[in-house]
Amino acid sequence: MNSINILNRKLRKKSNLIPVFFAIDDKYVKYFAACLKSLINHTSSENKYNIHILHEDITNQNQERIKEMETENVSISFENVTKRIDKIRKKLSIRDYYSYTTYYRIFIADMFPQYDKVLYLDADTLILKDVALLYQYELDKNYVGAVNEQVMVNHEIFGNYVEQVLGISRMAYFNAGVLLINCKQFRRQNILQKFVDLINAYTFVVTQDEDYLNIICQDKILWMDINWNYQSSDKTDRNLDEVGIIHYAYAIKPWHSKDVRHSEVYWNVAKETMFYPMLKSEYDARTAEDNAMFDEVGVKLEHIAMDEMQREDNYLHKYLGIEQPKITRQDIIKKIEQYEKEGRFDEDVEDDPPSRELMPDEVDYLRKNMSNRMRTRYAFRLARWFMNIMIRKKQLIIKDIIGIEHYRNLKSGAIITCNHFNAMDSFAMHIAYEKSRQRRRKFFRIIREGNYTSFPGFYGLLMRNCNTLPLSSNKETMKKFIKAVDTILQKGHFILIYPEQSMWWNYKKPKPLKKGGFTFAAKNNVPVLPCFVTMEDSNVPGEGGLPVQEYTIHISEPIYPDSEKSRAANVKDMMDKNYAVWKEIYEKTYGIPLKYSCDE
Repeated sequence: MNSINILNRKLRKKSNLIPVFFAIDDKYVKYFAACLKSLINHTSSENKYNIHILHEDITNQNQERIKEMETENVSISFENVTKRIDKIRKKLSIRDYYSYTTYYRIFIADMFPQYDKVLYLDADTLILKDVALLYQYELDKNYVGAVNEQVMVNHEIFGNYVEQVLGISRMAYFNAGVLLINCKQFRRQNILQKFVDLINAYTFVVTQDEDYLNIICQDKILWMDINWNYQSSDKTDRNLDEVGIIHYAYAIKPWHSKDVRHSEVYWNVAKETMFYPMLKSEYDARTAEDNAMFDEVGVKLEHIAMDEMQREDNYLHKYLGIEQPKITRQDIIKKIEQYEKEGRFDEDVEDDPPSRELMPDEVDYLRKNMSNRMRTRYAFRLARWFMNIMIRKKQLIIKDIIGIEHYRNLKSGAIITCNHFNAMDSFAMHIAYEKSRQRRRKFFRIIREGNYTSFPGFYGLLMRNCNTLPLSSNKETMKKFIKAVDTILQKGHFILIYPEQSMWWNYKKPKPLKKGGFTFAAKNNVPVLPCFVTMEDSNVPGEGGLPVQEYTIHISEPIYPDSEKSRAANVKDMMDKNYAVWKEIYEKTYGIPLKYSCDE
């Protein structure tokens, strides 16, 4: 008994309705007919099969030709997606043998709310078993059911590409040509919006929509029997009696060349369609030069993949646009020790991206422009999605939040202070903000000029749009900045500031504070809420082989300005109290007195 039939014994009773989706354009109809015919040939009279064909330009004549293939239990409908694709067309990348149809599948869940689960098939597949068997897989909370992409496994360049550019293991990258889609989860997790957010942040040009889907769905994939997506590039000899679907993936197809594995199976079915004479005539007219063009596509694709690996902002999931560090984490630790010994607390030990002057008309601090408000919404959704991935992969571990009631009880705007020890530590502070249930009050972050103007890639998108308030070396821009900070605090919102000024990776001690944030608090008569994050090693390996740190966020009682004191006195008093609170948390948590090597 073959592996698919063995697996089927574990699946639940067959569903009576099987929704199957394809995406094609008018030029592809003649090739698709054999795929559709093969599906129909393997249907069961016990089931009803709804075939939905997503398109933009299929002529009425070709629609009628395809609909003539309907049977008593197979219905065929054509769904035009032009209006939906027009909304994002300018953002979509296509090349070589791809067309916009490759992106249609992302709309299925939202276009068809009547379905909780659907089967999507590329039109260059050939079905050898009843797809109702494939439809029976239970997805639970997984976003898709899929099969590993064999090219990424067997081809070193493409395997390196997905691991270096996408941050996904080549063994965990799926082929999107045969997908069981959990529409319920797609809608619940707003996958369509995440897709739109992601194409606004980064353009993938190798496998295009497949890259986006793999990033969005990673760790939410049900791995199905490989015989349900036997890819023609797979050099493994398989018994076709065990294969459920042959996928003639990539540039060269059976209607191009007899050298394609199992091309004879395609032609046997194509003979049963009205398009066969047209296909045969086209095939006979092909030349060796025509087929050589498709070989060039493969070579070109290798070059594209290698170019992507050279991009400065290619590590989307590792640093999300931050260039790979040129020194090791062990080097950073040694540098921190040296800086502490020399008392250079306000200097960074890692280089920021090169900065330029931020001009007044480049930044909309209060998001008065509608497009800027929309961009901020997109960025926050994308940040939340990425933060969830970090938490799921244990790249961000929040062990505890102590004193959340101090945050929750705030009745006014406030300056939130925190020690700065990681480029991503603001994610931890955002989680504390969410736990405070202060959603009516917005959460802003003060950042450096270079972080706003010069960070590349995805992380740069977040730096510019997630309610960030960049400093500037331009006096006029700083006037706008100061006015915006005053307005935000007076309206009752929160502003996160790192008063240590410098960022030292995984440095556990509090560093001397700068007065800027305390000046804003005193000026606007709002409290400072001291937050201090302590760390301990987890059992999860992280950067440089060092363990990922588990964070405990300590939130202390707010420090209020004294109406009887001058602004300068309040600034000093609040700053001293903040440092004293941090020192107390450090010594109590780690059980050692706070000492600096420079004092010795």
